[in-house]
Amino acid sequence: MAVLPVVKYPDEILETPTKRVKEITDEIIQLLEDMYDTMIQHDGIGIAAPQVNQELRIAIVELDEDTGLFEMINPEIIESSGSSIDVEGCLSFPEVYGTVERADRVVVRYFDRTGEEYEVEADDYLARAFQHEIEHLDGKLFTDKIIDPIAPEDLEAYMEGEE
Repeated sequence: MAVLPVVKYPDEILETPTKRVKEITDEIIQLLEDMYDTMIQHDGIGIAAPQVNQELRIAIVELDEDTGLFEMINPEIIESSGSSIDVEGCLSFPEVYGTVERADRVVVRYFDRTGEEYEVEADDYLARAFQHEIEHLDGKLFTDKIIDPIAPEDLEAYMEGEE
């Protein structure tokens, strides 16, 4: 396992739609493990393959131990509903934060590292994280959706005001 370099904007891979994974190989499993180590090292809750310079439809999300780890190969959102606005950041945009509108609830279909297919219903912040990472796989960036930018020095005060 290894911590990989995180691709930073404006690298064009961040705006390039990814390719579907055709076969789950040892290299794909190693990539999942390296992506996880990279996400943890950078204190993230999600990471997508383009953020580690891979044009593959792979993303990881882990909010905390309670929600668990989601290693998603070829994920797609098959249902969404509701709407909410909350603050987001991104490992590929250090020190950039802002409020973004997203669906409150999503159903995501994906394959895990063993090739088993799952459908997961998520709401609130988990739904937000899934949408953020899956948009990376489509070459879309959260910065294009920011409603109100939040300066890094104002982030903590903003978060306390929201509670």
